[in-house]
Amino acid sequence: MGEKSVSSSFVLGLFIAAGLIGMGFFISDAVLKVKSMERSVAVKGLALKEVQADTAIFPMHFQNAAPSMAALNKKMKADLKIIKDFLDDLGFKENEITIAPPQITDRLAQNYNNLNLDVRFFADSMVTVYSKKVNQVITLQRKLYRLSEKGVFARNDQYETRYIFTGLNRIKPEMIEIATKNARSAASKFAKDSHSKLGKIKHASQGYFSISNRDPSTPYIKKVRVVTNVSYYLGD
Repeated sequence: MGEKSVSSSFVLGLFIAAGLIGMGFFISDAVLKVKSMERSVAVKGLALKEVQADTAIFPMHFQNAAPSMAALNKKMKADLKIIKDFLDDLGFKENEITIAPPQITDRLAQNYNNLNLDVRFFADSMVTVYSKKVNQVITLQRKLYRLSEKGVFARNDQYETRYIFTGLNRIKPEMIEIATKNARSAASKFAKDSHSKLGKIKHASQGYFSISNRDPSTPYIKKVRVVTNVSYYLGD
């Protein structure tokens, strides 16, 4: 009984040892595969697109001076009519035009020295066009000088003019797709150069979209930019 017991224990020990060795092989193989999958490459994908602004804000300033408030109001009303007719000829509707309250100064009350009483009252007025007719606003900007031919001296301060693009959500999917393709192309090039195989995406994040003027002379042309960050697994 003692010899059989020893023999059985020995055989059982061999099976256990073989099992542990086999298990160790599979565990070792799994660890190697995990480590292999840990090899990765991080790349950036860029997408750029030029678009035209779809909304414009165009303020115009004009000034009047007169010896009395009655005369000043008469001049302002006359100039406003000329401006509104001018805008109407360019295709703008009344709901696209905003007239701000004028800033009126009594120069006599301001103690101006050597005051010419013919210009005692002074008004600084502003008319703003807020429109989606961007091309008409560009035309307005180019033709604003023609108001002077009608006796109205209006000016536009460039820093106040704004051209806005509001269609970002419409082009986002297309731009993200382009940026992702560019990222994969860069990763594929890296994998090829390093004699590796490009695997699945390990991690991806979308950068923020930025909108800027293409250049100072054409603020109505916008440059939309986005960068995506993508990590890919690399295999042998």
